[in-house]
Amino acid sequence: MSEERVQRRLAAILAIDVVGYSRLTERDEVGTLTTLKSRRREILQPMISKHHGRIIKLIGDGALIEFGSAVNAVDCAVELQRAMDIANADVAGDRRIVLRAGINLGDVVVEGNDLYGDGVNVAARLESLSEPGGLCISGSVFEQINGKLPHSFVSLGPQTLKNIDRPIQTYRLAGKDGAAAAVSAVELSLPAKPSIVVLPFVDMSADAEQAYFVDGLTEDLITDLSKVPELFVIARNSSFAYKGSSVDTRQIARELGVKYVLEEAPDGWRTACGSMPSSSMHPPVGTSGQIASTGTLPISSRRKTKSSERLWRGSPAD
Repeated sequence: MSEERVQRRLAAILAIDVVGYSRLTERDEVGTLTTLKSRRREILQPMISKHHGRIIKLIGDGALIEFGSAVNAVDCAVELQRAMDIANADVAGDRRIVLRAGINLGDVVVEGNDLYGDGVNVAARLESLSEPGGLCISGSVFEQINGKLPHSFVSLGPQTLKNIDRPIQTYRLAGKDGAAAAVSAVELSLPAKPSIVVLPFVDMSADAEQAYFVDGLTEDLITDLSKVPELFVIARNSSFAYKGSSVDTRQIARELGVKYVLEEAPDGWRTACGSMPSSSMHPPVGTSGQIASTGTLPISSRRKTKSSERLWRGSPAD
C-alpha cells in the first residue's frame, strides 16, 4: 500500500500570546480568565472573521491563526493591537491583557483542521521577538505587503530563532511614540536633492567600551553631513535601525528613500548607490580612493566639515 501523500499549502500564520500571563493569573486567576475570554469573544474572533482568517488552535493564553493573504494577516494584527489598546485604556497597568504578535508566510503541513511545519514554527518564534503590544513579521511577509499597506516597520535584520536552522529576515512594527526608526511598507520617493544614509560602523575589537566610540563616530558623521545644505541626510534613529544587520544596501536605499548608502568596507568606507548604479559620491579634497563611476555628488568644498573632509576611502559600489 503506497504511503499517503502529505498535504501542504502556503499560508500566512499569525501567532499571538499574552504578555506576562503567569503574573496576571497569579494576581487574579478568575478575573484574568474572564477578561481573556471576553477579549477573544468581543475583539479577536470578530477581527479574524473581518480579515478572512481562521483560528487553527487556542494554546492557553495564545492562539495560532491562518490567513490566505499576508496583507490580511498584517492588517488584522495591527487592528487587533489597536483594539486591545482601546480596551485597556481604563484598566490598571498591572491588569491589562497585552499581546505580542508574529506573522510568517510559509509552507505548512495540513492534518485535518490543524497546521504544522516550518511556516508555523517561524511565526511562533517571531511572536517571541515582538514588543508588548507590537508585531514582528518575516521578510517573506514584508515582500508581500510592500506598497499595499500604510503601516511602517523597522528592519531588525536577519535574526537567529530558536530551533530554526537559518537566519530569518525580520521587521518590527514601528513604535507608537514615533521614536523608532520606521521603514515604510510603501516605497519612498527620492528627495529632490542628493540623499544619503550613513550605516553604523562596526566595532571589530573585543573591548565593549569601544562600541560607544564607534557609535559616536557614526553619529558625528551624520551630524556633520546634515550641516551640508546640498544634502538630504537620514537621521540617526533610522540609520541605527540597521545596526548589526546584513540587509542589502539597495534594499536599505529603497526602504529609506535615499540614493546613496555609506557603509564600512574592509579597507575603509564605500558609498553604494542604491537606486541608480551610474552615480557615486564625490570624494572630498585631500582624500584618496576610487569611486563607483563618473557621477558626482555636488557638495561645495567651502562647506565641508572636518569629519566629511576625512570621509572617503571609497571602493566601487557593487
